[in-house]
Amino acid sequence: MIILKELKKDIVIVGGGPIGIACALECKKRNWDYVIIEKGALTNSIFNYPRNMTFFSSSEKLEIDEIPFISNKSKPNRDEALEYYRRVTTSNNLNINLFETVTDIKKEAGQFKTTSDKAVYFSDQVIICTGFYDIPKLLNVPGEDLDKVTHYYKEAHNYTLQDVIVVGASNSAVDAALEIWRKGGRVTMVVRGEGIGERVKYWVRPDIINRIKEGSIKAYFNSEIKAIKEESVEIHTPEGDIEIDNDYVVALTGYLPNFSLLEKSGITISDDQKYIPTYDPETMESNIEGLYLAGVICGGMETHKWFIENSRIHAKLIAEAIEKKQNVKA
Repeated sequence: MIILKELKKDIVIVGGGPIGIACALECKKRNWDYVIIEKGALTNSIFNYPRNMTFFSSSEKLEIDEIPFISNKSKPNRDEALEYYRRVTTSNNLNINLFETVTDIKKEAGQFKTTSDKAVYFSDQVIICTGFYDIPKLLNVPGEDLDKVTHYYKEAHNYTLQDVIVVGASNSAVDAALEIWRKGGRVTMVVRGEGIGERVKYWVRPDIINRIKEGSIKAYFNSEIKAIKEESVEIHTPEGDIEIDNDYVVALTGYLPNFSLLEKSGITISDDQKYIPTYDPETMESNIEGLYLAGVICGGMETHKWFIENSRIHAKLIAEAIEKKQNVKA
């Protein structure tokens, strides 16, 4: 039996993305004893973005705590964002534990007990800002477990001269389809809807539409994959079922927040298909007193609702709410 070490903190922050870093900066300003617990690398979601990804937001809208983010272009790329958040973290000597997974959060006798695979933390408050990029939405079709199937896209080189199916029509799917095609891959898109997503970056959307129109990229709309085989894929289309040759499937159909952690902590979630957790938008406090939510996790299944640009304010709201409670007690 492994005995975990026990630690006492004022605040435990679960998630080491940009919003978690912003929360830590607010804690540091107030001399609170805090720790960030991150199950992967620093800003793990951004680290797992495609290597050539360009953000939709401009650099100043990705800034946290008014620390300048200088980019060479109007829209920063993945590497620039990694450098920015890394420098913010290291320059401010933020207290962060990487590659440590939180498995449970419980409130007992007015105090939170946060358990990870490495330690147990006791704290007065907990802030959950775990994002949504770690649990992919599965296709739930035969063959999805084959090695040729991935739910993440990194770069195009290994798809050169290969028959590649890209599933989805969001920003990530469109970026992957265009880059793979430009690197010499034979790309087919399978899209459940009737067209390319309206929220696709405005400077990219005409590009993919024109590539489909000219036939450089094949697209099946209102269609779904039925089965994935070693050398082919079955697709259900409005014209009937077809089977096409295939070497790789890049299924970029979106990702899910870690709802199980929220539910185990006692946070209530809406019983509709949006799965929105309960929280006060003025303080970001959940239905559990002292347990706060920040970032994209607040949107439930509406993962497009919150992002860095509009949720970085959550850190300040939470810190001010905690500070106000402390002043009342004093």
